Amino acid sequence: MPVEQLVQSLCDTKQGYTQFGGLRPFGVSFLFAGWDKNYGFQLYMSDPSTNYGGWKATAIRANNQATQSMLNQYYKDETTREEVVKLVLKVLSKTMDITSLTSKKLELTMVFLLPSRKVKYQICSPESLSKLLMKVGMTQPAIESS
Repeated sequence: MPVEQLVQSLCDTKQGYTQFGGLRPFGVSFLFAGWDKNYGFQLYMSDPSTNYGGWKATAIRANNQATQSMLNQYYKDETTREEVVKLVLKVLSKTMDITSLTSKKLELTMVFLLPSRKVKYQICSPESLSKLLMKVGMTQPAIESS
């Protein structure tokens, strides 16, 4: 199923609850990331009113205007996956209301295409996220106490 068709169907379901039930049980924004053979990778965001739109890079969070501004400034179509991860971590470190990023305060999920043309959805474990944060200089290794 094409990604946009899936997003539209889910937003129609959300809208049905609003129109016919007078409720908004999904009173949150959603990010949908996917890949299909027609348009490749796609990213959509829907808001609680069920409006949706396609994005190259976006965020749903406090300070999302600052986040969106940085993503628009630094994200390029030819950016590699590793560069995108670095960019995301850099943007989060500058726009989140915390002193340092840690794997306890952050989750990272990636969607990418394997050489076999299969779509891979990968949730980073806290351990691998900690390694990524150290690799890009966003956190220091833990000091073991004796």
